[in-house]
Amino acid sequence: MKSFTSRKAPYLFIAPAIILLTLFSLLPILVALFISFTDMDLAGLADYSNLSFIGFKNYIEVLADPVFLKAIFNTLFYVIVGVPLVIVTSLGVALLINLGVSKVFKVFRVVYYLPSVTNVVAVAVVWTYLYNPAFGLFNYILESMNLSAIPWLTEPTVAKVSLILMALWRAVGLNMIIFIAALQGIPRSYYEAAQLDGANTWQQVTKITVPMLRFAIFFVSITTMIGWLQFFEEPFIMTKGGPLDGTMSAALFIYKNGFQLSNFGYAAAGSFILFIAVIAVTLVQYRMQSKESDY
Repeated sequence: MKSFTSRKAPYLFIAPAIILLTLFSLLPILVALFISFTDMDLAGLADYSNLSFIGFKNYIEVLADPVFLKAIFNTLFYVIVGVPLVIVTSLGVALLINLGVSKVFKVFRVVYYLPSVTNVVAVAVVWTYLYNPAFGLFNYILESMNLSAIPWLTEPTVAKVSLILMALWRAVGLNMIIFIAALQGIPRSYYEAAQLDGANTWQQVTKITVPMLRFAIFFVSITTMIGWLQFFEEPFIMTKGGPLDGTMSAALFIYKNGFQLSNFGYAAAGSFILFIAVIAVTLVQYRMQSKESDY
């Protein structure tokens, strides 16, 4: 009896997690996959007898949709520009704060972390006013320096960069905390040995700190890239995907088709393409990290 209980006990402990994962993650994914092969709209949602199986039609149409292709391009722009910016800035801030010995650096931890816990809607509204071409603070400062005003949210490329700057400001705090926690786990004896060998601060950072942070960098790069692939709140609140779909992200495209146009099957097809992209990017990063770990 005791042996039977000891064998079954691990399954009892993990059962709640497996049940929750199945109900709230795996099952919705399977339902969305099924919907992506149908023409579900409001009529189909009200009465399942109105549903028709249409095979890969939604996937073919969404891949030929110029708005979706533009949303994919915009999302890649966000990822290629935003992810390195977030990682480098977060790591740089964490290193500077970790090197600081004054108590004022503890205050900076709070200052940098606060945007991460601030409501994104409130933040987006404030930044929208800052970016206002006529009354915004940024253009006021530029004009006071006799510089030309910038169309922060009214020119497609500039608008994408503007959204990235705001998202960068929000993302630095959380990743900084992760890097600081990893930095404080590096044994001091490594630095003491390097100092005895005559290594300067830059050499200690590049030869000890950064290599020892590889797992933290890997974690931050994975979570940050997934977040940018699902970039939604900022363009939804500040630009609605405009101007001329210039800030439309893949996640916002899916939302508009699913919840504003009620094309649930079409939106589900788009969401699965995004899901496959997220999985592929994650596997590539995991593979690259595994090679570095083996090394």
